[in-house]
Amino acid sequence: MPMTASEHHPLPPAHAVEHSHARTEDRLPCADAHPHVHNEVAVRQIVNRLSRIEGHVRGIKTMVQENQPCPDVLVQIAAVRGALDRVARIIFDEHLTSCIARAAQDGNIEHEIDELKAALDRFLR
Repeated sequence: MPMTASEHHPLPPAHAVEHSHARTEDRLPCADAHPHVHNEVAVRQIVNRLSRIEGHVRGIKTMVQENQPCPDVLVQIAAVRGALDRVARIIFDEHLTSCIARAAQDGNIEHEIDELKAALDRFLR
């Protein structure tokens, strides 16, 4: 379900989730970390969808364990792939609306776009 324009605007700090785009080793942020806040509605939407996908994958595992017909298993795998693509779209939209826009305001747009390009290259392989 697409988000409304009002959902793209960051909510007050009590209703937002902060994280960093820094690459991490052993979970320590690197020097170019730039923490920022995402819309709580978008985060909740992403987490809910991922939880449903997780349950769907468990169902596929059960199908395999119960020797269900391969075509049925493949149909379910295709459904999970589609669901993951939809989650990626939500994350991409949120990134463009929140992170890229904020980087443009902060004068850090080139770095943010380079990171996005690298992520898209990996995603589209």
